[in-house]
Amino acid sequence: MPHRLFGHVDGAQPYSAAAWARDAQAAIADAHRGGRLPILVGGTGLYLRTLLDGIAPVPAIDPALRQHIRALPVAAAHAMLAREDPQAAQRLNPADTTRVARALEVVRATGRPMAAWQAERAGGIGGEVALKALVLLPPRPWLFERCDARLQAMLAQGAIDEVRALLARDDISSSAPVHRAIGVAQIGRLLDGKDDVMTATLAAQRATRQYAKRQYTWFKNQPPETWQRTDETETCVLLDIFVTKFLQ
Repeated sequence: MPHRLFGHVDGAQPYSAAAWARDAQAAIADAHRGGRLPILVGGTGLYLRTLLDGIAPVPAIDPALRQHIRALPVAAAHAMLAREDPQAAQRLNPADTTRVARALEVVRATGRPMAAWQAERAGGIGGEVALKALVLLPPRPWLFERCDARLQAMLAQGAIDEVRALLARDDISSSAPVHRAIGVAQIGRLLDGKDDVMTATLAAQRATRQYAKRQYTWFKNQPPETWQRTDETETCVLLDIFVTKFLQ
């Protein structure tokens, strides 16, 4: 059985945790109808939480308002947010362009701060499925070695050509989320002649490890205590082999 929801959205298409949760629900329902067991594999806590617990039912934002706010410098947007939603401004990193803009557009469009919407949840399937969760928390040195090896494998399997093709497209804004994918900026510098292969590789590996560290911290602390956790590298390897080989 092949992976679902992997590389299924073009970089020019807007996408979100809510959109992924909708698509994931449909894929899970399809597997159940076919008498198959869906195995959810991933490391993005926001997406998993949205699927299981639901998402704040924020109304659709007027496109003109969204475009205006997202064109603002992040410093200006954060200053406005500090006046209109101080709680969100204090909580968010002032340099986080996406989240600052989102919080500002929500309070502007709805008259309610983001926290008020986040207190409400809708659409989660956590109470409708029999969930058997396993959180993998292997030793960090072991994990980081695999992150480095994974990045090397991506480069060997065409990542440079993939980024070259992405940067050549004129239908994708330079501010689109796909440009923030790990490796794009680093390989872009390589293609521009600003870095050599070794420098770009080391930079992308470092960014990968930093992201893995944030994921590790989230999964160590945020999921319910009832979720089973393991630090056994043998288990991690076996599950990795299973999801990358037997499900293809």
